[in-house]
Parts: sequence; structure tokens; C-alpha cells
Amino acid sequence: MNKAMLTTLVLLLCLPLSPALHAENVASYKDLRDQMLNKGADNKQKKSKFSPDELKLMKDSLAQVKQGHPSPGLKVGQKAPDFSLTNAFGKTVSLSAQLKNGPVILVFYRGAWCPFCNLHLHVLQKNIDNFKKHGATLIAITPQQPDQSAKQLKKKGYPFEVLSDLDDSVMQHYGLYYKLSDELVSLYKRKGLDVEQYNGKGRVALPIPGTFVIGQDGIIKAAHADHDYKERMEPTQIIQALQQ
Repeated sequence: MNKAMLTTLVLLLCLPLSPALHAENVASYKDLRDQMLNKGADNKQKKSKFSPDELKLMKDSLAQVKQGHPSPGLKVGQKAPDFSLTNAFGKTVSLSAQLKNGPVILVFYRGAWCPFCNLHLHVLQKNIDNFKKHGATLIAITPQQPDQSAKQLKKKGYPFEVLSDLDDSVMQHYGLYYKLSDELVSLYKRKGLDVEQYNGKGRVALPIPGTFVIGQDGIIKAAHADHDYKERMEPTQIIQALQQ
């Protein structure tokens, strides 16, 4: 092997590997979500627990959220607002302090009651080692009370911080905040979902689910926020942003 060929080989070995080459090692949110939705479709013969009027109420409520937030969430290139929030066990965690250790993956989710939120957190948990390879820290933010997060952590064993946005300020600063209508809150309660039980009395605000990859310079490198709560940022997209 001549010197030129040897130099080329060394350079190739030093190049970062594409995430596509390791797709089999990256858990996919979409795959698990589709499995869950298909399982639900198999049970479509069961009568819907929502009446036509209730379905219309939910559809109209979503339309109002879209109207108020036509393009939710901060965008790539923007400065990520700093924050200090309490985790499930009373410790204060700030974004600026975490960024000193490396990039941060910031995930906003609605609460432990949301199956798609739980599924996304589960997939992110399975990819923790992939994120750590790039020195990244995962932080989840929710409007639910710390005691609800503590129950969730005990049950799921999440190896990352879960912070409570108790005054809704961080959701607002990141462009994700919206408030459930009184009619929708009442409907959810009739169906067994009491948002106030999770968030606290009088608190019925939620985040549009969003994920942000934030570089050590505090700049957002990748962002995803969607009115459709079933849509989430894939781990492969997070890894690609971290590689950049």
C-alpha cells in the first residue's frame, strides 16, 4: 500500500459515521407509535367513547390552538431562553448550568397521562447512550406537579431530569403554551382525565409537544413542534443535529 492510499484510508476511518449506518441501533418513535395506532385500529369495532358533539368540540378546540399558534415553537438559529426549574425531587436545574457540560436535548411533554408523551420519552430513554456519545444531556419539561413526575420516574426509571414548569413561563418563552377551554376540561373530566389532578387546581395549560436540540453556545440547532400530539422528533434527527 502506497503512502497516498494509506493516508486516504486513515482519513476515512476518522470520518463520523452516518446515523443511517446505525439505524438498527436507534430506537424509532414512529415505529412504536404506528404499532400502537394499528393496535387501536384493530379494535375499531368497539363503540367510540366520544359522541359526535364531543368529537366536534375536540376538533374545534384544536382549530383554535392552530389559529392562535400557526407556527409553534422557537426556530433553528434562535437563542434558547435560559430557565431554572425544580425537578421531581425539589432540586433546581438551570439550562445554563447544563450547557456547561455539553449540548442539551430539551423535550416538552403534556404529562404522565398522555400515552404518546410516554411513548416518546420511552424511545428517548432507549437512545440515551447514543445521545451521550455526543456529550448531550436530555431534559424533559412538563406542567405537571413534581409529585406526579416523581411517580412517573419511579415507575419508568427515566435516567434524565424531569422538570415542572409550574408558572407556565418556560412553555410561553419557547412558544408552546396554550390553555384548554373550560368545555374541553369538563369533557376530559367526564371521560376520566382530570388535568388539574396532574397540574394543580386551576392550572389547565399544556405545551404543544416540542423538542429542541441546543448547542453549548445556547443556539437552537434543531427544533420540532407540531399541533398533532402524535408527531414527535425522531432520535435519528436529534443525533444528526448533535453530529453537526
